[in-house]
Amino acid sequence: MDVLTAVLVGDDARLSHQGSVAYAARMSIHTEDSALMLRYKDGDVAAFEILYRRHNDSLYRYLLRLSQNRDTAEDVFQEVWSKIIKSRENYRPTAKFSTFLFRVAHNCFIDHIRRNKRHTHSTAIDPDSRPNPGDDPELATEKDFARRRMTIALRTLPEEQRDVFLLYEEAGLGIDDIATATGVNRETAKSRLRYAVNKLKVALAEPANSDEGNA
Repeated sequence: MDVLTAVLVGDDARLSHQGSVAYAARMSIHTEDSALMLRYKDGDVAAFEILYRRHNDSLYRYLLRLSQNRDTAEDVFQEVWSKIIKSRENYRPTAKFSTFLFRVAHNCFIDHIRRNKRHTHSTAIDPDSRPNPGDDPELATEKDFARRRMTIALRTLPEEQRDVFLLYEEAGLGIDDIATATGVNRETAKSRLRYAVNKLKVALAEPANSDEGNA
């Protein structure tokens, strides 16, 4: 059972009778994330559903590309949303929800690595690897090759640099938000992102190895 299903039909199903009726008519895809989290805090399960659908793809891509391991990504993904659910009663909109979400994700990943010292990177299936039905075969092949090269290049980065790059690229966070999410100062976050971008540019500019197509 995934996180969303667990919330909608599990223990939190009782919340749907407390606050969602009052909010339902005003619910909108344009509602700010923090407002949705506050609604969920007050008992509106529908607000959590919108938050989940809004962020689950970027969160999963971040964890998959950070860990380079599908099992790890899936375990941490479930843990992150579980923590978000459990923290709802104490939630305060002191930062953007996305910053809050990815700070939880960053910490959950670090904790997972510490608990599982045998964690190793493995070739992971890129979440965007399915071809676009509108692409012609040649374009689809080029896109697939580019994604595979990026996956390989990401593996060459130190974990801290890969983390900040993915927070920028997948989560769409700015430098200040990345610093908050990773618990470092702004200059450290900026430096790590700059080094990551430069190293990726170098890696992607190098001639492709013959075995990259099997990555």
